[in-house]
Formats: sequence, C-alpha cells, structure tokens
Amino acid sequence: MRYLLLILILLAGCSEEPKYDVILLNGKIIDGSGTEPYTGSVGIKNDKIVAIGNFQGKARQVINATGLVISPGFIDMHTHAVRGIFDVPTAEAFLFQGVTTLTDGNDGTSPLPIGEHYKKISSTKISPNWAVFIGQGTVRRQVMGLENRAPTNQELEQMVSIVNQAMKEGALGLSSGLFYVPGSFSTKNEVVELAKVASKYGGIYISHMRDEAALIIESVNETIDIGKLAKLPAVITHHKVIGKSNWGLSKETLKLVDNAVNEGFDIYLDQYPYTASQTSLRALIPQWAQAGGREMLLQRIENPEIRAKIKEEIVERILFDRGGGDPKNVVISEAKWDTSLEGKNLAEITISYGLEPSAENAAETVFKIYKQGNARAVFHAISDEDVKNIMQHPRASIASDGPMMVFGVGKPHPRSYGTYPRVLGKYVREQNIISLPEAIRKMTSLPAKVLSIEKRGLIKEDYYADIVVFNEKTISDNATFQNPHQYSNGVEYVLINGVIVIKDGKHTGAKPGKVLHGPGYK
Repeated sequence: MRYLLLILILLAGCSEEPKYDVILLNGKIIDGSGTEPYTGSVGIKNDKIVAIGNFQGKARQVINATGLVISPGFIDMHTHAVRGIFDVPTAEAFLFQGVTTLTDGNDGTSPLPIGEHYKKISSTKISPNWAVFIGQGTVRRQVMGLENRAPTNQELEQMVSIVNQAMKEGALGLSSGLFYVPGSFSTKNEVVELAKVASKYGGIYISHMRDEAALIIESVNETIDIGKLAKLPAVITHHKVIGKSNWGLSKETLKLVDNAVNEGFDIYLDQYPYTASQTSLRALIPQWAQAGGREMLLQRIENPEIRAKIKEEIVERILFDRGGGDPKNVVISEAKWDTSLEGKNLAEITISYGLEPSAENAAETVFKIYKQGNARAVFHAISDEDVKNIMQHPRASIASDGPMMVFGVGKPHPRSYGTYPRVLGKYVREQNIISLPEAIRKMTSLPAKVLSIEKRGLIKEDYYADIVVFNEKTISDNATFQNPHQYSNGVEYVLINGVIVIKDGKHTGAKPGKVLHGPGYK
C-alpha cells in the first residue's frame, strides 16, 4: 500500500501544470524605461509577464535568449495600416520590425463610426494590437463635405457630437491633417472646439500640421496653441522639415517645444527615420483649388485663368517645398490606373511626354496624372541633419507613418518595412545618434505614455506580454526606395498578448491582437 501511495504521489507530481507558458531565458533585458540593460529571464503566463530575473520553473516553451535583446514590443503611434490590414491581417511587414501595436486614424482621416470599425477588426482577427484616433477631417467631411468655409453653429455642434461619440467608443483622441482638404479649411478655433471634447475624455491631439516647409514655425506654434487652449497633450506627428531652404529649422521648432514644456504644457513629437515623405500627388496642388472635390478641381484645371494660378503654385511647391527643388525628387509610388508609372519620377515621366523636365513642364505632368486618376508619390526633400536633431529630442517617439503593404504591390515608401530596424541599425549601432536603451524607450514606454495605453511598453510584472527578442548586432532594414518590398533582419521572436507570433524569424500564423480602447471608452 505504501508503494502504491508513493507511485500516486510521483504521478501527481509529473502531471503538475507548468508554472509558465513561456520563459525567455538569459537575455539582455532592455525594459523600455531608458535605464541600463541587465541580464535575466522573463516568465509569461497567459497574456501577462509574471516573473523577471533569475528564477526557476517549468514552462510549456523555453526560448533561449542568450546573446539577444529582450524588449517591450514596439508601439507605432502613427500608421495608415487600415489601408491593407484586412488584406494582410498577419501584418508581417510590421511584425518583422518588432511592432506589436498599430494605431490608425491619423492625419485627420479615420474610420467612422469608431465602434463599428473596432467590431470589424475584432471579427477579422489580426496579429498586432490595434487602436485608432477620430479624424477631424473625416468628421468635417461628413458634416460639411469639402467646402472651403467656416461651419455654422449647428454644423459645429454636429461635429462635437460625432467626436464625443467616437471618444466613448474608444478613440485615442483627435487627429488632424491641417495640410489636407478639408482640414486645411478649418480655423484653429474650430479645431480647438473638437480637441476640447477629446480632452474631456482624457484623449490627446495629434496633428499633421498646416505646413512643414516655409511656414513650419507658425504651424508648430498653432499645434502648441491648440494643446494649450483645449488643455490636452498635443503631438507634432511625423515631425520633419521640408524643402532645402528650410533645412536646419528643426533647431527652432524643438526650442518651441521645449519652451512649451517648460511652461507646463504636454507637447510631444514622433518621426520616421527617412529623408523622404509619402502622400498623394495632390500635395503639390494648392488646397484652395481642391475645394469641392475632384470634379471641381478638374473644372478649375480646364479654366485657363485658374489653371495658370494653380500651375504657378505647383511650380513653387516643386522648387521650394515637397519637390526638393527638382521634379526628379518626386517619385510615383502608386498609380493603380497605370502601374508602369510606379517607381518613375516626375522628370522621367515629363520626358516621356516629349517635354524638357523643368518645374513648369512637370506641373503639366501633374495635371495629366491627376486627370487620369491621380497617384501617390514619395517626395525627397528632407535633411538627415534634421532627422537626427528630432530623433535626439527626449519627447520624440519613433513612428512609421506607413500603410500595411501587400507584399510586392507598388513602389511604396520603405518605412512600412524598415522604420524600427533602421533606427536600431543605422542611427543606434552605426552612428550612435542615440543609445539603444533610449531608442527602445522611444519605441515603447514613451508612446504608451502619450497614448494612455495601460500596462504595455515596459518589461514589468503584471504588464501584458508584448515582447520582441532581437539581435542588436544584426538588426537592420533591407527595404529601399528602389526595392521597398523587403522584410527587415534581426527580429527573432515576437510575442503579442503572451502568444508567439514570430518564432525563429518566421510568422507562426497566430492572430492574438486586441483592440486597445482609448481612455474615454464606455
């Protein structure tokens, strides 16, 4: 009988449940706070981190992280991943960078209603976590269309009501794109009234400013003013300085941020580590000409007198703004109506039309492209020195500004594939512009703080197990402007909500992403 009892006890011990689901063993832990690394292990149970340090215990899976960095998963606070997330719910381009949370609804354009969008995301099942802003331009367009005028009191009340509902449904805050139609037709005070609603729910204001070139100082001041007047944190998103004649002004814009912070206001930045931007080719067309939408713009182009005025402003933007001084700096990244244009610049296309590649002739090319269906373009007009200045600012997060790419389609900006490894490889390892712990902070705890995302962004007990394990010696971006569809190197493992999504550098097919509601969610 004693022997039988002993056997039963041993069998019971053998069947004991493992204490951990996953142990990341003996890695270099960079916890996201900006402090120095240390060697240790991380124990995960269900979707949480439950142990950190030197400890013993059984696990369903042990990952040997010796020689690798264990860090919080990266939080991308500015994407346009709604363009593609339903086509590529596994989000490889971002996961192979170490990104575990995506935010959308930026630059004033967002899904609407927010609640219905979140339901669609949840039912689709995606690999990364997901959250969105409510876009001021989307709200204005729903109430007023694309009209270039101030709202009536009733229209403003309607817009306030929409933002109010969006915040209750879990929006992170209010985004604006004051460079884009129809946001460009809004006054500062109109935006403040909507930002006040986001403030009431604990949200933030994040803005593609009215101008990032000659009027960048005025635009930074406007962004700061909106944060002050609405009493909420304000983010200068994808902060950059466009146009050679404006290069170096990041020193002045960052002083404005510092002054506001010293006065007690919460002002932040984010940036991508490239010297080119990407947006619609309409960025070369003055906003006033776009009032009323596509058909109205086409009518204006056909009117010789108005066409001449529009052309004059396009030439100005090619020479001193997004064109970087030469039509060759504007490269078509997406033209669904004629994919042969993708990867060609305005100078090349203008020559193909039998014209010299002058700014004036390139403006005519812009008209031709727009008439046939428009296009998206990459604009090479940013200084690397400004990129470095902004990156070193303690309130600057890293963010991609990228859509979710369908692999192999178009000639997109490489940021959708390479933003985070590019920072860690080029600007940390090779150039030592910022330290590795500081870079990780800018990718993790800083955006989590700005966005009010709780229990993410740190390697800390009782925090959600969003974790990236990477090789700091090899992590690098492969995507280029000429060949953008290339995944990054160096990310070995990614866990999202405790589930392994990248293993040995390969996607497991898991889709554990959650909707992360904003602070006003009810």
